Order: sequence, then structure tokens, then C-alpha cells
Amino acid sequence: VNDVIKDFKLTKKNKIIEIACNDGYLLQYFKKKNYDCLGIEPSKSCASYAISKNIKVIEEFFGTDLAIKLNKKKIKADLIIANNVLAHVPDINNFLKGISIILKKDGISTFEFPHLLELIKHNQYDTVYHEHFSYLSILALENIFKKNDLEIFDVQQINTHGGSLRVFAKKKGSKKFRIKTGVSRIRNLEKKYRLNSINKYKNFQKRTEKNKNELIKFLIECKRKNFKVAAFGAAAKGNTLLNYAGIRQDLISYVCDSAPSKQYKFLPGSRIPIYPPEYLLKNPPNYLLVLPWNIAHEIVKQLEILKKSKTKIFIAIPKIKIL
Repeated sequence: VNDVIKDFKLTKKNKIIEIACNDGYLLQYFKKKNYDCLGIEPSKSCASYAISKNIKVIEEFFGTDLAIKLNKKKIKADLIIANNVLAHVPDINNFLKGISIILKKDGISTFEFPHLLELIKHNQYDTVYHEHFSYLSILALENIFKKNDLEIFDVQQINTHGGSLRVFAKKKGSKKFRIKTGVSRIRNLEKKYRLNSINKYKNFQKRTEKNKNELIKFLIECKRKNFKVAAFGAAAKGNTLLNYAGIRQDLISYVCDSAPSKQYKFLPGSRIPIYPPEYLLKNPPNYLLVLPWNIAHEIVKQLEILKKSKTKIFIAIPKIKIL
């Protein structure tokens, strides 16, 4: 919030729209600074949280149809934020066309999404799950944006989700923002890694299978030695990994998660029970698999107390590694 206000000299006259605003977590900081905010959020439960923070919310899915309605009401944005939503939309052209419709002539739209380069490079196959319709690169996006009257003028690499991109786009024809070197840098990086060649993707399945087999072999070896293995973090990516590998409660006894909404339930598919983190202290495992490996460093700090029980904490992707 502070960066975008400073970098683009936003004033209180500027209109800010966030698509998929969830519970209003980001918009609340614009709201505290008295900016004119509008959230778009189809989930009623999330939208109600945002509304409770005095944020105006439209409870609909965003696309060209909604954009046309907003345009008729003369609702246009100086800044459109769409973090971790672009990869989730089933019709990416419809979505971006909608953004082009409600973005002012010299407005800015920002997007964040996991970078395809990191997925392929580091074998992050557990991020492939039902919520994701697209796995995005700048090489692909530049074409899609151009088709929908938008142009990327800056790209930043960020650490979210194991390596993401933050993209800044403008209306095609706007001369307010010059195209920064970050765009060509990422484009060249992708070309260097041959993301524009089908051959780069051909051994992805083999690498995935190798990683899966190594994890299963490790867990079976632990079971043979009567070592108890548990997991931490009931994350979506964790479910992809466990179900793809066919791992059940016979190999991983339980998983712990800090979210009360997940506790005393079961992981879908694997049926591994979920407990609060305190359960680890009462039943310390010999090995603890961190499923959301992208925040493993944070989790290791939280679980410092497990050192007393000599629990070894490890991740499985991109390869098995004791932390």
C-alpha cells in the first residue's frame, strides 16, 4: 500500500478497486488512509468480513459483464489490484478485457501470480491443483495483455508462493508510464530457460515421479524403523502432494495446523487427522514434514521448541531436505 501510493503518487481523489478482495485485508490499509475503495468478492462469507471493515463490496465474479455494468455507472479505477487471482480465472481473456474496460486512460493495474519459471525450475508440482487454470509466464502474458488492450510496463520478482511475479500494466496507448527494464529482464530470463520451447516441459513428469518415489521410499524406511512421521500445515499444495503420492495415515500419523477452522477434521483424500500445533508437544514425531515448504523458514522458527524432542523437520519439494 505504501509503495504503490508513493511510486504512483496516488491522491485521495483516486479510485482503487481490488478484484477478489477476500476479507478486505489489503483494502483496509487504503481505507485507513481515507482512499476511495471498492472490493469485488463473490464469496459471501469473505465479503461480509470486508463489509464489516466499512469497505464497499460487490458480491459478484469479475469479468466483462460486470465491467460493462460498472462502466455504465461511470465507475472506473485509477488502480486495479488483482493479487493471486489471474491464475484462478477460467476465462483469462474475459477477465482482462473487463479490466481494460474499467481502467482509466492513465490508470494502473497490478497482478501477482506464481511464476511458471519457478514451477518448472524447482519442480513445484504440488502447486498444480484444481483452483489454478493457468500457469503464467511473461512471455505468455504479454500476448494475452496485448490482445486485451493492456501493456505490461514493469515486473518485480517476489518471494510469495515459492517465487511469484508482481506485474504492473497500463492501457495500451497510455504514455504516462515508460516500460522499465524489469520487463525485458524477466522476458530474457524465461527465454534463457527456454520456457518458449515445448522441450523444456517434456521431462517435468519424470522429475515429478522421481520426487514422489523418493518421498514414499523415505516414509516407508521410517516406518520400517518404527519412526513416527507427522506433517505441519494443512495447505492446498500439501493435499496435492499427499494424494498424488497416495500417502495415507499409515505413513504420516497426523498433521498440525494453526487455523482453528481446519482442526479436528481430516485432510481431503488422504484422511489424515488435523490437530492444533500443541498436539506436537504431546506426541512429538521423529520426523515432521512441512507441507507449505514456501514458508518453511517461518514454521521452523515457530517450532523451535521441538528441538528438545529431537524432531527432525524436513521438506519434500523440490527434493527431500532436512532443515
